[in-house]
Amino acid sequence: MQLSSTSRITVRRAVVAIAAGTLVLGASACGSSSDNTSSAAGTGGDSGEKVGVALITKDSTNPFFVAMQKGAQADAAKNNVDLTIASGAKDGDEQGQVQAIENAIAAGDKGILITPNGPGVNASIKKARDAGLFVIALDTPPDPADTVDITFATDNFKAGELIGQWANKQLAGKKATIALLDLFNDKVVSVDYNRDQGFLTGMGIDTKDKQKNADEDKTGTYAGGDYAIACNEPTQGSEDGGRTAMENCLTNTPDINVVYTINEPAAVGAYNALKAAGKEKDVIIVSVDGGCAGVKSVKDGIIGATSQQYPLKMATLGMEAIAKIARGGEKPKTSDGLDFFNTGVALVTDKKADGVESISSDEGSKICWG
Repeated sequence: MQLSSTSRITVRRAVVAIAAGTLVLGASACGSSSDNTSSAAGTGGDSGEKVGVALITKDSTNPFFVAMQKGAQADAAKNNVDLTIASGAKDGDEQGQVQAIENAIAAGDKGILITPNGPGVNASIKKARDAGLFVIALDTPPDPADTVDITFATDNFKAGELIGQWANKQLAGKKATIALLDLFNDKVVSVDYNRDQGFLTGMGIDTKDKQKNADEDKTGTYAGGDYAIACNEPTQGSEDGGRTAMENCLTNTPDINVVYTINEPAAVGAYNALKAAGKEKDVIIVSVDGGCAGVKSVKDGIIGATSQQYPLKMATLGMEAIAKIARGGEKPKTSDGLDFFNTGVALVTDKKADGVESISSDEGSKICWG
């Protein structure tokens, strides 16, 4: 596959040494973050030596990853890091990420921050760790989780569960005819099944294997009444993919009234397909991301509710952790009861639901990204 361009960004030496002690959150942190923030890293060592770090995102066009890249660039200077930014050509481009990992090893980098595009990068991550690099996943825990040293991420199951609980309340007992617009149908990625299965769990629908999409009963009862799953369609996490997936679903089931989407670009695409069919007013759309554009879509009534995550916080924590470890500091610890470090999630909606904690779009816009 064609690689996206990889840029080397050399950051001048920071004036102030990194303080010893626990991690300090960046400006993107918010009140919904994990209570275990202070355990993310221990004391650091001498900050005089510049540390080589590669940030490898899924792509370089999705606003989520663009925000993460910008945050990492800002944090690199604070941590005296020589940062390389690379990405796959598109979401799912495993080979592009494999090449970027090989480049980081060859460059003698001390660490890698990566949002894995799928299991195809696992062997290269192992190779990097065997070569002495500390590897941190951001946003998307690999499968299995111990493929990397640690992951800083949203609790994606919780993010899905929140929008499922909200959708259940909005239906008020009506039959739910559901379109599930996922990420892939040709590979298994934890962020994909965690959000999907979290949504169904929040709706009160019995799931079979929580690490597998599309194996639940296609009809049955949810917490408020009867349901039917009209489709599970891949979107590649893009607006075009969301529109095509929604069109395919409507072809077979025109009476869909609930649409779960893997992210906000896919949600906007789904809305455009529904609008073209004259059905946009009859459907509840829910999503995950919480970018500024997505929060505006909530305010404009395009998306009913979205679970907000914090990519700048992921980048900040990951950068600080790698810089400290490279200088002899303590390795970060996972959040209690989880196999990753939880960077927090909040439900953003302007239609509150009883028993489902949320913030308004105005509140979400103050802490959004992108």
